[in-house]
Amino acid sequence: MKDLKFEQKSSLSRLEAADQLAALAEALRHGGNAELELGPGTMSLRVPDELRTEIEVEVGDGEIEMEIELKWPTARPGAAS
Repeated sequence: MKDLKFEQKSSLSRLEAADQLAALAEALRHGGNAELELGPGTMSLRVPDELRTEIEVEVGDGEIEMEIELKWPTARPGAAS
């Protein structure tokens, strides 16, 4: 079972999508505790220096789908279990 799951689906203009990605990039650039504006609220995430990434592109049924996935452990390195 997941500790937390947040999912948001919306229609955006190309400029709005770029703004969302730029805000995410800025949070990743600074690391530490990143504040992300998500819809009506803000989510704070601890972002470590090293991440695992996956980029997936699917073309079919008249659509292109692009997923960008970022993963990192919830425990801090060297923390006791």
